[in-house]
Amino acid sequence: MGTWSAEPLGNDTGADFSGELDGHKRWSVVRAALTRALRSSAPMDSDVACTAIAAAEVVAHALGRPTQSDAYTESVETFVGRASRPSKRLTRLAASAVDAATRDDGELTQLWADAGDSEWRVAISRLRGALTA
Repeated sequence: MGTWSAEPLGNDTGADFSGELDGHKRWSVVRAALTRALRSSAPMDSDVACTAIAAAEVVAHALGRPTQSDAYTESVETFVGRASRPSKRLTRLAASAVDAATRDDGELTQLWADAGDSEWRVAISRLRGALTA
């Protein structure tokens, strides 16, 4: 996994997911990514986890509480401008998917633990806060 920051879209998989939003107006692509994470068997694959975290960031943007705003989130902002406001149910789904994607037994969590980088935990905590505020 190519990673340049601990932010939700700070990796190849998350950035690729944001590109998948192009042309979409509905939340189905985001919902599918979140649901895939919740249905994933343990330990969760890092790509599934990264995609779920990126999808949760899209929900946070739509709620007006983004945790990342940079060149990697431009397609997110464009999508959010076209889409309706996310439902409370989708917001809860996003929070649950973040919890599942960051379980201690997951591949992504283990990769970040091996890297010894606490920035990821801080970024995840901000994202959780944005989804539950």
